Amino acid sequence: MSEAKLICNNVWKIFGNSPKRVLENHDHSKSRAEIQAETGHVIAVKDVSFEVKKGECFVVMGLSGSGKSTLVRCISRLIEPTGGQVIINGEDVTMMDKKELRNLRRHKMAMVFQHFGLFPHRKVIDNISYGLEVRGVRKIDRTDKAMEILKLVGLEGWDQMYPRELSGGMQQRVGLARAMAVDPEILIFDEPFSALDPLIRREMQDELLELQSKLQKTLVFITHDFLEAIKMGDNIAIMKDGQISQVGTPEEIVANPVDKYVSDFTEDVPRYKVLSAGKVMRNTKQKSIPKGHQPILESTKIDNLIDICADSDIALPVTCSDTGKILGEIDRSIIMKAMSSGS
Repeated sequence: MSEAKLICNNVWKIFGNSPKRVLENHDHSKSRAEIQAETGHVIAVKDVSFEVKKGECFVVMGLSGSGKSTLVRCISRLIEPTGGQVIINGEDVTMMDKKELRNLRRHKMAMVFQHFGLFPHRKVIDNISYGLEVRGVRKIDRTDKAMEILKLVGLEGWDQMYPRELSGGMQQRVGLARAMAVDPEILIFDEPFSALDPLIRREMQDELLELQSKLQKTLVFITHDFLEAIKMGDNIAIMKDGQISQVGTPEEIVANPVDKYVSDFTEDVPRYKVLSAGKVMRNTKQKSIPKGHQPILESTKIDNLIDICADSDIALPVTCSDTGKILGEIDRSIIMKAMSSGS
């Protein structure tokens, strides 16, 4: 079982004159609107708990005002949480002093923002190496590292340019490279691609996924776009009014939304791209695999089975990814049903 890299336990953020008093004395079952009307305080994050395993991409998804950006700023203590715990590598971030917090931000965590946050007066290479400069790394060493990361994000040859000379997508690559140059254990992305054109946005999503497959960092990714959430996330937390409505894999959320709010997000999702064979298979009495056919792993997405099953009436066994045991079967009719909008 993978270890938890980041744990949030009952995290609250309340804005107002006496947030601690409101947290300690007010009825927690009341809604955000009720508490605001009665106390004049705004509940931005309400009793949020989740954990992120090492090497996974955990997406926090919600509409504007849902509390997702405030939550991630509480994780790094760019905003001080009103209550709860944020635990990274077993240490409670909320209890760290200034020196410990500075060390966390310099060595273990980095953020990538929506509007890039680049220094306009610094060349690309100097923007990328900035975090290493703050650490006190020698110029020759930080330049070498920055050039290595520059190549990794596809900007080789652009090191002497200024941010104003780059396109939006290229500027975001520089922001990503700057975060990666310090080799953080946790990367936090706050709607990093939402300012980009749709085509560039898809390219950046694909590039980040490809980088993640190589580097296996722990990612916390904020977005308001559900299609982006299911593409990027190993697990997704959907927020509404400062609270988490549902946490699960993309497949779990699409297949079993817990309420209408979550269901509305999943309505237009092409389910065959999300659901797996194990989720839609039926029971079978098959004991062996038909001659000339390969078994279907339970984790295989329906999208990848269309060509295999389209021209055949044979029901293929679905096997456990770990043990190879036959769990059920799948055929063309199941694939067609999974592809229909009502599936």
